[in-house]
Amino acid sequence: MAENVKRPSLFARLKKFFADQKGEMKKIVWPSKKQTINNTKIVLAAIAITAVIVCAFDWILTAIITFLVNL
Repeated sequence: MAENVKRPSLFARLKKFFADQKGEMKKIVWPSKKQTINNTKIVLAAIAITAVIVCAFDWILTAIITFLVNL
């Protein structure tokens, strides 16, 4: 049969949880200011390129639909 195993108290589990979280936070390697600025530039460029592509698709499809409706 199953043995009656007693779990640690709520406070003991919370203490262990926060100790583990503190240890994990120490492992994080934060990017430098230069890396953050460079990554931001890359994201903004990707957004601009995507916006141009979507705008071009929209313009082309609008022209095609307008042409077909006017037939």
